[in-house]
Amino acid sequence: MDDYDTEEEETVFVVEKVSQIIKESVGATIGENVYHHSRVNLWSTSVVQQCLSQLSKLGKPFKYIVTCVIMQKTGAGLQTASSCFWDNTTDGSCAVRWENKSMYCIVTVFGLAI
Repeated sequence: MDDYDTEEEETVFVVEKVSQIIKESVGATIGENVYHHSRVNLWSTSVVQQCLSQLSKLGKPFKYIVTCVIMQKTGAGLQTASSCFWDNTTDGSCAVRWENKSMYCIVTVFGLAI
């Protein structure tokens, strides 16, 4: 790998790395907990904060936007979508759907190069 490849990797949104950060953050926060409406705000705030903390530790020149949706498994449907107008060579997004026996958690991260 030459210097150009290393420099390019430092300024590109790497979906695989972001996906791993999301999965680890959700797993550490929610894990196998049972859905409790009173804990959803705490869980979602914690997931977002953990994701942002781990993303900032990557030291990449990005601004990040993180969203988290937690939904009880009741058989109801949920559809999400997003659209962005940005530089596809540097910016990116990653959405992860995570679930356990009683709930779904959908986390989306948008990375915008500075």
